Amino acid sequence: MIRFFVVALLAFAAVATAQKKSGYEFSSRETQAMQDDDAANPGFLWVQQGETLWNRRDGAAGKSCADCHGEANNSVRGVAARYPVFAPEAGAVIDIEQRINRCRTEHQQAKPLAYESDDLLALTSFVGKQSRAMSIDVAIDARARSTFERGKTLFEQRQGQINLSCSQCHDDNWGKQLAGSPIPQAHPTGYPAYRLEWQTLGSLRRRLRNCLIGMRAEAPPYESADYVALELFLMARAKGLAIDTPSVRR
Repeated sequence: MIRFFVVALLAFAAVATAQKKSGYEFSSRETQAMQDDDAANPGFLWVQQGETLWNRRDGAAGKSCADCHGEANNSVRGVAARYPVFAPEAGAVIDIEQRINRCRTEHQQAKPLAYESDDLLALTSFVGKQSRAMSIDVAIDARARSTFERGKTLFEQRQGQINLSCSQCHDDNWGKQLAGSPIPQAHPTGYPAYRLEWQTLGSLRRRLRNCLIGMRAEAPPYESADYVALELFLMARAKGLAIDTPSVRR
């Protein structure tokens, strides 16, 4: 009985701060080299597209992102390191993708961009790139606390036909092998990321859905607030690690 309770407690033991590693450190040398070289990193195709979209006027208002925000390397530097955040005008915690779409609908009077569309991935990666090498420092204030706790619950609860939780892989068994690949610690430092298995850029929402499907659990639609809750928890859990968008992962 004592052994059972020890095992149960270990099942929810978070990664110690001194042991935190980004997904980059679990990648092969070849994958790391691809990420390190901006000319070879395929994610930069979306970053370049995002820069074009940043400066393109759109919607009934005829405004571009640059018209309001100016040069991105100044105005949105640090944004990716502190999002998701509580947005008073939305009355909820929102991520960068939602912020982009709120700007489009409210200020540009343009249609929101679909999740996983090239344009939304491009703008998100362009904004994220402005924070590259900056340390993650997401704030959990009273307004964001319930969302954070929801994300923590989702990360720790067993789900699906396999009856598995995220924490069992990424807290308890990181560094071990699963289907020939090392299990990372699930720190979202590099999203949107170019994944070699996808052969394209993808969002954190897509990666979370992939994990849920792998657990044989029901994946909520892309619009679900559960993804924002999970992202907030994961970003807070990754505090101190550096943003490396656009990353390259296996």
